Formats: sequence, structure tokens, C-alpha cells
Amino acid sequence: MQFARNGCDVRLWGRNSAAMQTLARDRSNERYLPGIAFPENLLPVSSLAECLDGVRDILVAVPSHALRETLVAIRPYLDAESRLCWATKGFELHTGKLPHQVVGEVLGAQRKLAVLSGPTFAREVGQQLPTAMTIAANDSAFATELAASLSGSNFRAYTSDDMIGVEVGGAVKNVLAIGAGMSDGLGFGANARVALITRGLVEMTRLGVALGAKKETFMGLAGMGDLVLTCTDNLSRNRRLGLALAGGKSVSQAQAEIQQVVEGVMAAEAVHEVAARLGLEMPICHQIYRILYRGAQPLEAVGALMRRELTAE
Repeated sequence: MQFARNGCDVRLWGRNSAAMQTLARDRSNERYLPGIAFPENLLPVSSLAECLDGVRDILVAVPSHALRETLVAIRPYLDAESRLCWATKGFELHTGKLPHQVVGEVLGAQRKLAVLSGPTFAREVGQQLPTAMTIAANDSAFATELAASLSGSNFRAYTSDDMIGVEVGGAVKNVLAIGAGMSDGLGFGANARVALITRGLVEMTRLGVALGAKKETFMGLAGMGDLVLTCTDNLSRNRRLGLALAGGKSVSQAQAEIQQVVEGVMAAEAVHEVAARLGLEMPICHQIYRILYRGAQPLEAVGALMRRELTAE
């Protein structure tokens, strides 16, 4: 929507053709962004071929588990000039690959590629509230062009060349937001929330640097900024899932209640596997993984964290 508001002609496609027909009829997404009208130059379409016909720039916005199959679906419609960007967050579960690695495998890494990352809630962008975000690309001119196409009086995009750092931040912050929701839901207070966010940022940075990211990326919008946003506001699905778990609901009950994909659930398993492979300590993420996948109770996990051997910060 932001690209369309800034004058770009945009086609919107989704695999549910009935839903796309509803969007085209209503000229809005009443399920997720009620009352926010589509710009005239945003056209929902039911056909992927129609969506990509004659298009140079493509934005993929799907959950991490659907990224590979989506790339395979669009591959026949691309040519050498096609440029791709994505808003997908998280490691691919069974391979531990970051989105840019999956894109490189499926489409080739020689084309111009970019990742878009928060801190942004779609509802606030739709309401045209002031927002800033990060675009990391393998080509600086592409990043700058995308930033110019998005930026306006209420929206500002910053550029980066650290695709790994931006992607790691987008994956780990969702895991930590589940923990923040549980902490607040259990009534642990502001001290605990800030400790979780701050030490969680250390874990995020540790993993990112081990994978080749720049440390400074995690002190910016795509690291600390997105982490704070996702951990502290109830528009975050991951935080809401943590709150539900603290209230006694199971993971499946909480996900059914939210009615949207909660990326942090799958990200917790993927982050756990990648950290183990690299021999990294990520104690907060590890305890969140144990709660989600090993039946650990939140209070038990807190106790395990607090009893860890004392270390220097």
C-alpha cells in the first residue's frame, strides 16, 4: 500500500483467489486493516501470471515456511531484469537458511535483491502514522531506489548493505517477543521486561555476528528498534501469543485465538537448531523453545535463567 500511495502502480496477488476477489470488490482489507481504503493504483488480482506480466520489481510478503514454494511459483515469470525484495522474516525451518539464501538457491543470487524490515505494524502504516524502516540490499542503488519509492511525509526508509543482520534481527525478535508476552502476562513487571529485551538483544547480536552480520546493525531499526516494538505492543502477534501462554492456554489454542501465523513459534525451533549447530549460548531463546516444544512451564524457565552461573556483561 505504501508503494501505491507514493505513485507506484501496484498489483496485489495472493493464493486464495476468493479472498483476492473480495479485496478487489471492497477496495480494502476489512479483515486485517478495516476502514483503510486501497489507493486507486493498487489492483488486487487473482492470477499470478497477470500480476507479474511486464513487472520488473516484485515484493514477496509471505511467512518463512511459504517462501520457497512462493519463489518456485514466480520463477517462470521472471527474466534477467527482474528485481526481488521480500518482507519475510525467519530462518527456513528444515535447512536453517536465511531468506536471502533461499532466494539465491531458487532464483540465483546474481539478480538485485533486497529485504524490507521493521519496526513497522501494518495497521499503523495503513493509518499513515509516522514510521521508519530498513531496506538492506546487495546493490546500493536498488536499496536507494526502493527507499525513495517508499518514503514520504509520514514514512522514512533507511538503507543498509547488511542483509544477514537485518534478516537475523527479524527472526530472533519474534522469539523474544513471545517471551516478553509471557513475562508481562505472569506479572513480572518492567524490570523483567527490560532485562529480557536487553539480554535478548545480546543473543540476537551473538547469532548475527556468528553468521556474518555487522554488530552495529543490531543497534538500529532492524535490531533494537524492531525488538522493542514487537516485545512491548499488543499489535504484535508474538507478544499476544506469550500473553495467552501465561494465561494457561496451549500453543495451539493461542494460535487459533490469534487467527494469523505467529512467526515466532517456528522461528524458536529454527533459531534453536542454528544456535546449536554453531555452538552458541542463547539462554533466553532456549527457554522459550523449551516452553513451546518441550512442555516446560514458564515459571520453570524463569528459574533456569535466574540460576545460571553469574557472568560479566
